[in-house]
Amino acid sequence: MQYRTLGHTGVRVSALSLGAMNFGAIGRTTQDEANAIVDAALDAGVNLIDTADFYPGSEEIVGRAIASRRDDLVLATKAGLPVDDDHSHRGASRRWLVTELDRSLRRLGTDHVDLYQIHRWDPATSDEETLSALTDLQRAGKIRYFGSSTYPAYRIVQAQWAAREHHLGRFATEQPGYSILQRAVEADVLPVTEQYGMGVLVWSPLASGWLSGAIRADREFRTNRSANMPERFDTTLPVNRAKLDAVEQLAKVADEAGLTMIQLALGFVLAHPAVTTALIGPRTLDHLRSQLAAADVVLPADVLDAIDSIVAPGTDLAPGEKVDTRPALLDPSLRRRR
Repeated sequence: MQYRTLGHTGVRVSALSLGAMNFGAIGRTTQDEANAIVDAALDAGVNLIDTADFYPGSEEIVGRAIASRRDDLVLATKAGLPVDDDHSHRGASRRWLVTELDRSLRRLGTDHVDLYQIHRWDPATSDEETLSALTDLQRAGKIRYFGSSTYPAYRIVQAQWAAREHHLGRFATEQPGYSILQRAVEADVLPVTEQYGMGVLVWSPLASGWLSGAIRADREFRTNRSANMPERFDTTLPVNRAKLDAVEQLAKVADEAGLTMIQLALGFVLAHPAVTTALIGPRTLDHLRSQLAAADVVLPADVLDAIDSIVAPGTDLAPGEKVDTRPALLDPSLRRRR
């Protein structure tokens, strides 16, 4: 397992980290299965586990799974997305972050988290408000570092400016979605994180399973995710046909390089100089083992060039799946004079 320094924190983390979204209701991974996955991951050298209050049951399962090994790992969680129908139980206000962190700590069975992340930018809350609350929680010893997740590049810059302007702690990390099929963050987000010396934890490096090797033109693919979000996997749709065509070409590149699709996909994101660690989200122990096989893969230049020729740098094959679109592009009232 390779280890890299998480931005300017001085904390060394494994190149592959364990994402726990599938623990609980989303992926239906049980406590016993999660225990086995966590133990195997830590034994293989993984030392960062990432969860969120938004993943039903995940924090509780993670807390029980790491109870005897808490000091052996970097524990990260997130807040900000809606956790129920109450409109006050979301966002990045001081009121909510202070309240929800205490709830996360109880669910995780610990007195602190190493990395606390704002799950999405909250347009209703100022950067000063959010950073002030996070700075106070850090000084209280409840969090060691704090970061952002899926922030547009201009919001990362704004938050860094606000931290300096108001003499507050700053985001030490960013967690963007990044894969061979979704490369737009290369154009602005990753250069910005490099500029500010931020650690980068990338999610969905296997593109929701598209790069796992399970989705091919000659086989049917069905999982919990394809059942819940059929539009993401319906290959009769043009956007998914484009992804499938890319996958078929990428499979040939992987075969010629003697790699699995998973090794190709994880090796690709880990090759970017801005990326610190890739979050893998196995639902089963077999999934974990297949992904750990990529831990020490280093893709040569000719393989990276071949990938560039299939999916151009800085482009997304499915831009509609992105979750960091500026609000004004979604809401006409925000881009028209009143």
